[in-house]
Amino acid sequence: MARVAELITYPVKGCAGISMTETLVAETGLAHDRSFMVVSEKGVFRSQRRDPRLALIRPEVSADGERLTLTAPGADALVVEVDLVAARRDVDLFGRPFKGIDQGQAAAEWLSDVLGVAGRLVRVPPEHDRVTDGRIPGRCGYADSGSVHLLSQATLDALNRRLAEGGGRPLPMSRFRPNIVIDGWEEPHREDRARDLGIGNAELGYAKLAIRCAVTMVDQRHAVKAGPEPLRTLATYRRASAGGVAFGVKLSVTQPGKLTVGDELKVGSWSESEL
Repeated sequence: MARVAELITYPVKGCAGISMTETLVAETGLAHDRSFMVVSEKGVFRSQRRDPRLALIRPEVSADGERLTLTAPGADALVVEVDLVAARRDVDLFGRPFKGIDQGQAAAEWLSDVLGVAGRLVRVPPEHDRVTDGRIPGRCGYADSGSVHLLSQATLDALNRRLAEGGGRPLPMSRFRPNIVIDGWEEPHREDRARDLGIGNAELGYAKLAIRCAVTMVDQRHAVKAGPEPLRTLATYRRASAGGVAFGVKLSVTQPGKLTVGDELKVGSWSESEL
């Protein structure tokens, strides 16, 4: 029986994740997931691809969503009173134009000191209405390409066996930054074939395979690039027909609800893998 082993939200895109025992899931994903983003002075999003020190920043959002606290090693904690009414500014996410609400100069100075490069903090505006593609399209904030990322423990275990066979070290789940971790399946990559999923009283639909990028080569604990794994090994057996290497799946929320660690995962239908 497959069950939820972990739930993780990433309030600030690219920064550390926060594990939860339960959470609400809205159309845009887990509560507060990627609702904030760090951008350059020109509004271009910052990613661990070029700024791995983002992984050192731990964000926490108050239950009402009105206060964001940022902490990082060697820096005083910063409390941001979330601004939803300031003028919108242009932001760039993978070359696509969106809007963001700048969270002020104090947040900008704190981020710039921690990262060593200029950065500003923006929040998704309430009117943000971004639709992502896939078998079942969905809505999300500043996530890369889908509202929910699901990965099974069996899939990671299979990769780690291959890494061990090549003399490498096992990688933690944090390298892949999933929202939902599923345990209880013996077969790796079973999530690739799950199409209609029920967890708690929420329903999720398969959108597409999760195509992996260079962020998987960043040690999330120490915020340093530690490549070439896992991309080198994944390229030997997980090449996707559409390009890139796949590991895990992206899901869209078809029925908002509540998720709890320990919830059973119920799959309504299965299909062939798109790998």
